[in-house]
Amino acid sequence: MLDLTLFGGAYRRTRVLVTGHTGFKGSWLTHWLTRLGAEVSGLALPPETTPNHHDLLPLALPDALHDICEANAVSEVVARCKPAIVFHLAAQPLVRRSYAQPLATWATNVMGTAHVLEATRHCPDVRAVVCVTTDKCYENRNDRRAYRETDRLGGHDPYSASKAAAELVVASYRVAYAHPHAPLIASARAGNVIGGGDWSDDRLIPDAVRAVTAGQPLDIRFPEATRPWQHVLESLSGYLALGQRLLEGDRTAADAWNFGPAPESTASVADVLARLQQQWPELRWQVPATVHPHEAHALALDSSRAHEALGWQPVWTLDESLTRTAHWYRQYLDTGTVATDDDLARYVGQAAERHVRWTRA
Repeated sequence: MLDLTLFGGAYRRTRVLVTGHTGFKGSWLTHWLTRLGAEVSGLALPPETTPNHHDLLPLALPDALHDICEANAVSEVVARCKPAIVFHLAAQPLVRRSYAQPLATWATNVMGTAHVLEATRHCPDVRAVVCVTTDKCYENRNDRRAYRETDRLGGHDPYSASKAAAELVVASYRVAYAHPHAPLIASARAGNVIGGGDWSDDRLIPDAVRAVTAGQPLDIRFPEATRPWQHVLESLSGYLALGQRLLEGDRTAADAWNFGPAPESTASVADVLARLQQQWPELRWQVPATVHPHEAHALALDSSRAHEALGWQPVWTLDESLTRTAHWYRQYLDTGTVATDDDLARYVGQAAERHVRWTRA
């Protein structure tokens, strides 16, 4: 059993609702919460892919398979679960899909978020809500400057714009319905998350795994595009640290927060693939002569506020994150077993060794 004193024991025997728990990040978060002793429920659509991380764990918890676009269903689930805290991760998360399905993207990411917040507003048991958006919610000028929480929101593609709009929904609910007994609401913006168990389309690592498995070269769109790469456990540790503060009633935490990697983990796609090739020598890639929809070429996050105010810090370097990710997939492909618990134990252990604190002294 992992050390349950992490995060001040805030999640032990605490009722938690995770939306999007069948997805990549949601399944990792749900697993970590159960290891922290939380009483977890889930609200999401069925997993999109086979295989998927949710089913491989497997997660034995009460779950409701509904679309967050269904306002009545969301309200019924929240009223039934009576969570003390909600982690809202359910979303349409893919940039290129947003070009093909803009209305569905807006409906899910904006109105879906509003449905969750409206349901929590009418549930007296809810004390805290953490809404997960994205690093792409900022108006990106491709100037290679690391974005801070006070920077302007915006987005060129429907996905980014919808996430910026979701941030406005969160801010509106935080202010418009503020009263002494209202839930404390925060938003969390992480970087490009990697880790074992992701089989989504149009993501670098899953695409690389599929290419290696098929013995084919990987097609990449923008090899020089830079992103803030981080292991999934890095972002989740930030969400959990933020949730702890909200559960403690810290009103200063009810705000927007960046949880990005160390600056040296912001790297180009080509650099990430070159490092990944050290783990998978059989990995090859190419750049087809194809016109692609617009995507930001440079993106970085400034997480200094989370470092200073929440005591949150990244634990793994980019190389460590890629090594663990490659090992997770290699173990699954070779044995059919998953290294999720091993990764979680290593991450928590290394955080302790480096004296990283996710709770107040």
